[in-house]
Amino acid sequence: MSDAEILFEIKDGLGLMTLNRPKALNALSHGMILEMERVMPQWEKDPAVKAVVLRGAGDRAFCAGGDVAGLYREMRDDPNGTVRRDFFRDEYIVNRRIYRFAKPWISLIDGIDMGGGVGLSVHGSHSVASEKFLFAMPETTIGLFPDVGGGYFLTRLPGALGTFLALTSHRLKAADALWAGIVDAYVPSAAMGELQAALGAADLSGPDANRKVDAVIARFAGDAGVPGLPAMMADIDRCFSAESLQEIEAKLRKHPGEWAEKQLAALLKLSPLSMAITLEQLKRCANRSFEDSMTIEYRMSQRCMQKGHDFFEGVRALLIDKDQKPQWNPPTIDGVTREMVESHFKPVSNDLFFD
Repeated sequence: MSDAEILFEIKDGLGLMTLNRPKALNALSHGMILEMERVMPQWEKDPAVKAVVLRGAGDRAFCAGGDVAGLYREMRDDPNGTVRRDFFRDEYIVNRRIYRFAKPWISLIDGIDMGGGVGLSVHGSHSVASEKFLFAMPETTIGLFPDVGGGYFLTRLPGALGTFLALTSHRLKAADALWAGIVDAYVPSAAMGELQAALGAADLSGPDANRKVDAVIARFAGDAGVPGLPAMMADIDRCFSAESLQEIEAKLRKHPGEWAEKQLAALLKLSPLSMAITLEQLKRCANRSFEDSMTIEYRMSQRCMQKGHDFFEGVRALLIDKDQKPQWNPPTIDGVTREMVESHFKPVSNDLFFD
């Protein structure tokens, strides 16, 4: 394979994009995002491209998220650098292009799909998961929030599931993601290449192109197994349908059983500020358009990129020094003030607005 971080090819009428950083689990760099931003408008207009297929190189990951370690290194080595500003702006522009793409956008997810990777798959017209699929929105573990449109798609999941996934970083396999509507179909890993070839051979012309893609995928779709989420939903709804973190914590403490103990233990390790802004994000984005949600998230991202924020401490502890001992500020849920939360939602000088 080429040394390029992202590969582009037009073959059999398909625009093929391959995320090509397998050693880094295909984590998104700013350069990859810029290349997608450059190519997508061209393919959208090109009559030779009937659909886009997005895949990840290697046998482990579709895309494990954004290259947050690179953002940390810029803060450390070049405090006046612009990547922390431009990375999120360009990434969100790509997310919006996918959401509004005029042709079928088909993600073949044969491995890990987390964070920024979810932003590339969940907003497209079709997402197909294999048995190697593993989903999570793990941003609260590094002091961030579930961005890339998380405020939009998580709030549209059943019950309080979106809040649960956003706060706890809970991982889902294909059966649960299919049940929740995060992916559209299950296709075994061994059949992904055949599926791509069948899409290339199919007539995807006309206004019903998405329905034609559905029909091709259905020929390869298999049984993902029995989902575990339905049995958990009563507990999730009971404990995570709440107005505040304090209320969620109290509900978990009162709820009997090992499940609630496990969720509480997970929450108490996370950045209290990150969880608080995430809960506020979900409230604000629940009934907003995709574009409005992305504007809100961009404002949040820029506040999180300021020196001294929990984001940099989280990345340091989990990905740089790997001591697994982040020192959150404030260290407790009760220490988070309304003013701290509100500061993440104020307009910024380079606000991101869409036409």
